Amino acid sequence: MKLHELSPAAGSAKGAWRRGRGPGSGNGKTGGRGHKGQKARSGGGVRPGFEGGQIPLYRRLPKRGFSNSLFKKEYAIVNLETLDKLFNDGDEVSVEVLLEKGVIRKELDGLKVLGRGEITKKLTVKAAKISESAKEKIEAAGGKAEVI
Repeated sequence: MKLHELSPAAGSAKGAWRRGRGPGSGNGKTGGRGHKGQKARSGGGVRPGFEGGQIPLYRRLPKRGFSNSLFKKEYAIVNLETLDKLFNDGDEVSVEVLLEKGVIRKELDGLKVLGRGEITKKLTVKAAKISESAKEKIEAAGGKAEVI
């Protein structure tokens, strides 16, 4: 079978409805738009949310609540299993080193180390945040976990 031999199942694909192609088409003259009015014109119609000049719902409702999005901190996240794969015994893990190795793309608001996976090497991990489980595993392997 070749690409040009492919076709949809019989009856599953309907042809495009060509509007305004004469009275014999059953959809000629006004092309399904009716007579006159805003929606009959080319480019006519109203934007989403428009209520004919009445103050729309999104303006009638009060603005409420507080959004923390302006103050939210976003961390570059790394798991222990990744560190175990990429580093040797006695290495120091920091944002700069991880950026260099291409493990993280951006520094963001700092580095957060999470405890997924096991760690077998003695590493000195310097991060903005370290989860409890990650800290325990790093120290159990003989390494150091420093919050900077």
